[in-house]
Amino acid sequence: MSAAGTDSQGMQYLESLPRRVVTLYLPLGVFVFVLLFPFYWMGITTFKPNGELLTREGNPFWVMEPTLAHIEKLLFHTSYPQWMWNTVVVSVVATFTSLVASVLAAYAIERLRFRGAKPTGLAIFLAYLVPPSILFIPLAAIVFKLGLYDTRWALILSYPTFLVPFCTWLLMGYFRSIPYELEECALIDGASRWQILVKIILPLSVPGLISAGIFAFTLSWNEFIYALTFVSSSETKTVPVGVVTELVEGDVYHWGSLMAGALLGSLPVAVLYSFFVEHYVSGMTGAVKE
Repeated sequence: MSAAGTDSQGMQYLESLPRRVVTLYLPLGVFVFVLLFPFYWMGITTFKPNGELLTREGNPFWVMEPTLAHIEKLLFHTSYPQWMWNTVVVSVVATFTSLVASVLAAYAIERLRFRGAKPTGLAIFLAYLVPPSILFIPLAAIVFKLGLYDTRWALILSYPTFLVPFCTWLLMGYFRSIPYELEECALIDGASRWQILVKIILPLSVPGLISAGIFAFTLSWNEFIYALTFVSSSETKTVPVGVVTELVEGDVYHWGSLMAGALLGSLPVAVLYSFFVEHYVSGMTGAVKE
């Protein structure tokens, strides 16, 4: 049977409305609800006054009298703008550094074909599987000895320890999908390895680079354990740590400001994904195929 006939049969299966509801709309609706409900809850909590937050009366899923008091408190009575700036600086610098190291490592392992390349690539990926909750103990001693405690450099230099292994593995899979004939022709024409990497491999690997960059940026943006351990002053904290530690006073939770901080902190990553989602999917597909 031809591929067109198979596709036609598959589309005919969805022509019946009950089948579409059961096999398409219902699962899709459940998925969208589970995915978006936390953002909806953060949004309504952000604009609810304290009177509505602390009472059992009224509709818990809607805002009766919206207020901007929680956002005002977050932006003008806390160090949230500084936390956001710290998060941006740390995430961008750590992502860029990790991508440079990952590109060089992935190219060397996948394209130079030296003895032990496969075990080396496997070892790099296995390093990613080591939990950060174990690594932060020896890293803390190193950070203290280098005099980097309570600085952004403590985070910038420690984040690549878990970003580089996964990005390297991801780029190895994408570099593997590029034909070797292109590289061999360039070598015959007299191109150096650096020229091949810059002018052939990297332009063809843009989806993979975007995918690795989004992953590294997201992981850096949301990282909590290292930021909590290596930073103590309010001026140096990142958003995940600052929101949790500064907006909770003993057993008093400032839920409105907490949700406002979480909502505003999640928007940059959401915008980033929306712009590069097609490249991200393409990069992930190229990474896992043999």
